[in-house]
Amino acid sequence: MQLIIRHFRDLTTDELLDLAKLRISVFVVEQKCPYQEMDEYDRDAWHIWLADENGIQAYLRVLPPGKAFPDAAIGRVIAVKRHCGLASRLLQEGIRLARTVCRADAVQLEAQTYARGLYEKAGFRQVSGEFLEDGIPHIRMRLDFTDREDHKGENT
Repeated sequence: MQLIIRHFRDLTTDELLDLAKLRISVFVVEQKCPYQEMDEYDRDAWHIWLADENGIQAYLRVLPPGKAFPDAAIGRVIAVKRHCGLASRLLQEGIRLARTVCRADAVQLEAQTYARGLYEKAGFRQVSGEFLEDGIPHIRMRLDFTDREDHKGENT
């Protein structure tokens, strides 16, 4: 499995098409949720995915602080093969990128409520009540890097 990290400006047209197809197939078609899936945030995002000979197997994007939230943001988390650890692995890469490249003190996300456990295992905590986003129940979650044991004593 190959890890690929690219800022939007560095994506090839083929990569952009593959990412768009995957995101639309999951968030629009599979979830029966018609909305503008690709958005203005994509231009400012780091796109991270795991691929093998069959194509993209997991994906997420990381936004720098001040774009979606005052903190960095992780979103559009997808694992084609579920319950294999791919989303957890990719989430750790997104957290690392938010902390090191974006120099964020914290990262936020809006999780579909059913996926709360995935994010809690990565250290996120719920910071809002449940709300509907495009008709799907979500919660806002936040990971403060100053609360993490692996962050203590680092000079970032």
